[in-house]
Order: sequence, then C-alpha cells, then structure tokens
Amino acid sequence: MTKNLVYDIHDKPKFGSMLVFAFQQVLAILAATILVPAIIGNGMSQSAALFGAGVGTLVYQLVTRFKSPVFLGSSFAFIGSMFAAFGGAVSVSAGYAGLIVGAVFAGLVYVVIAIIVKFAGVAWINKLMPTVVIGPTVALIGLSLAVNAVGDLTTGKVLVEKVDQVIVDGAIVDQVSMVSGCSPYVALICGLVTLFAIFLFSVYGKKMAKLIPFILGIMVGYATAAIFTVIGIATENVALQVINFAAFKDMQIFAIPDFTFIEAIKGVKDIDASFLATIAVAYIPVAFVVFAEHIADHKNLSSIIGSDLLEEPGLHRTLLGDGVGSMAGAIFGGCPNTTYGESVGCVAITRNASVVTITTTAFMCMIISFFGPFVTFLASIPNCVMGGVCVALYGFIAVSGLKMIQQVDLNEGRNLFVVSAILIPGIGGLSVSFGSVELTTIACALILGILTNILLNKLGKPQAKESVSEEENK
Repeated sequence: MTKNLVYDIHDKPKFGSMLVFAFQQVLAILAATILVPAIIGNGMSQSAALFGAGVGTLVYQLVTRFKSPVFLGSSFAFIGSMFAAFGGAVSVSAGYAGLIVGAVFAGLVYVVIAIIVKFAGVAWINKLMPTVVIGPTVALIGLSLAVNAVGDLTTGKVLVEKVDQVIVDGAIVDQVSMVSGCSPYVALICGLVTLFAIFLFSVYGKKMAKLIPFILGIMVGYATAAIFTVIGIATENVALQVINFAAFKDMQIFAIPDFTFIEAIKGVKDIDASFLATIAVAYIPVAFVVFAEHIADHKNLSSIIGSDLLEEPGLHRTLLGDGVGSMAGAIFGGCPNTTYGESVGCVAITRNASVVTITTTAFMCMIISFFGPFVTFLASIPNCVMGGVCVALYGFIAVSGLKMIQQVDLNEGRNLFVVSAILIPGIGGLSVSFGSVELTTIACALILGILTNILLNKLGKPQAKESVSEEENK
C-alpha cells in the first residue's frame, strides 16, 4: 500500500464502509453529471444521465482490469456538440439519435488513439507533455473551475421570477426569468459552513469521520440550509428559503428513467448523410481536446496513488475504457462521459483509492436513478452547499498540479516560460472557436505549453533536473 493512502487500489473496505465511501463519491460527481442534461434540455433525463455515468464507469473498469480508481461522468466539453445534434435534427427524436451517433464518433477517436498507443508506447507522450507541461495543466483544471464553485456559493435552490424590461423592436417589454430567491449572504453562510465542516472533519476527524468528510460536510450544510428554509417558510421570507422542499411533493417512489435509446429509435429514420456529417464535425474534433484532459487527469491521479496509470494498466487501456465507456453511457443517458476531476479530488482528500469503491459507486448511481426519493434528495442539495464541496475538491486538484511543478527547476527560463504560457492564458479564459467546434480553455493552454516547450527545448539541451522528472514519469 502507498504510505499516503488509507485504501490502495486493490484494497476492499468492509461492506458497510464501502457503501458509505461510494455514496460520498456519488455526492462528489452528482452536480456536474446531472447538470449537463439540464443545460441541453429537450427533455433529457437527469436520472438517465446518472444511470449512463454508472454504465460508462463499469465499462471503463472492465477494460482497465479494475486498476484505475476514477469515475466517468457527463462531459461538459461536448455541450456544444450536443446542441449541434439537436440543432441539425429534423425532430427531437432524431436529435436523440444524433447524441448516440456523436458519442460513437467521439469514442472511436479514443479507440483509434488507443490502438496507436498500444503499438507506439507512451514514451512520446511523456516527451510531448513532461512534468513542466502537465503540472500547470493539472493545476489549471482546478483553477478554471473556481468561478463555478464561487458562483454556487451564493446560490440557493428556490427560484423566483425576475422581471426585466428590455427594448424589442422599439417597444419596452417585460422579460421574465427564474433566479435564485434566497439572499446570496444566506447562501454564502450555508456554503462556508459546509466548507469549514469538510476541513474540520478532514483534519481533526477520527477514523471513519476522516474518511467521509464530504458526506458529513454536506449533512451539516444541508441542515443549516434547512433551518434557514423553515424559518423563511414560517415568516414567508423568500430570502431565507435555500432548499426547494416543494420538489418532494409530486415525487414518485419508483420510476424508470427516460433512456436516450428509447427516444432515439424513433428518430433513426430521419438520419441522413448530411446529418451524419454535421454530427461528425461537431463531435470528432472535441474528442481530441478531451484526449488531452484524459492524460492530465490520469497523470494527476498517478501522482496521488503513487503508481503510473499510463504504464499499468496502460494508457491504451484507459483510453479504450474511456471511449467505449462513453459510447455505452450515451446510449442510456445521451451524454458522452469523461474522467471526472471531482472523483480524483475525492480520492486525494479521503486517501481512498479503492477501485471496489468506484465500482460500487457506479452500481449505486444505476440503482438510485430508479428511485425518486434518492434522486430528489440529491437534486435538492442547494448549490451553495455543493459550492462548499467544490471549493475543497477543485482546490485539491489545483494543489496536485502545483506539487508537480515543484519537481521542475523554475530558475531556468525555459521552464518558467512554459509554465507561464499555460497558467496565464488558462486563468484568463482563452478559448478559440472554429464554427461549432470550440477549443476549451484547458486545451488552448495545453497546446500553448506544448508548443512553448518544444520551441525552447529545440534550441538547447533539456535541463538535467527536468530530464530526471521525465524518467520518473516513464
């Protein structure tokens, strides 16, 4: 067992503890996983996306021979592609079919790259993306999510109508939208209570409490939000109402999720060559972008668990598992899946790298997607409470990257400039669009870092210290 881990990859916690650890992973990945279908709309089911994430993760674990403790969830990188699938379809059903076809296109990109890696090895990747490149990129993954976490900290679940007057064709009309009803200060209190509870349980917790800081933190934050909400309801003060208890009124005990393939079957007849071309252009280029993030996530996780996942089980297996898992997940949930930084952060903070825990998480997601009380409760957790969780998770991702940078001699100008070329454009939010294809901030920063590293090291010999770091990563 790695000395920094409580549970190593092959360790099996006791059954009761394992269920608790798995539920903690569910809480860590939940918000992002169900948010993607909510953003896309068109009747996409959040429960189906949760089920699809579980299926994708199981496929990934099977392909990687249960040697990589990471969860696959709905990918935000493909949101533009998913919009394009519905936008280019003649019907909603055809759009659903396009989601599955697009996920297959993207997954095949991973399969092809996996085959190349199988025969060419990973040495070229370590040379292309050494520590000086991958370290700041991992840090950027956490830092780039900071705005989302901070935004959630001041947002509740209860929505109210907001009316703005806008000018349309020279006339003043009312524009109605739904916004968070509770006071941002009340939400911030709940979020900070959650955050500090996680910190305290992580640092001062004993035995089990130290291993489930997120569950305990969310319980404390949810209880705080519930107290404010009850007072708000009693006093008819919307500003104090953080949790949307009304969501529980029409809740079904058991319901089969609206799986994507059911609706997609109806739209197969509307697929033609033109639509297929539209889907291919929307999905395939994005798959290459997510490929870079795949490597960053697995290098980050490798540094946490003390074992190079690019060597064992091998990058070809993680890529194949990610690609095929994404296809399988999209058949049920419609969303292409990707490795989740939230899951990696949870492993880092709890020091639980047990693959059995991740596998149990996948089964748990599939099972609870059928039960209304669980799904409704999880969905009712206020944004501000999850914001407190995300501050801790994203912070650990950023710190993991910064720890990698410590291996690099920043007194050398070439290394300093490579790190600068990644962090500043990345934190500044640089992104580039080519029609419906967008190079995300992470992708742009990584490409700049790779090009800078190649340029500066082609003009001189690599530094000895950096060469050692590269050898350590092979």
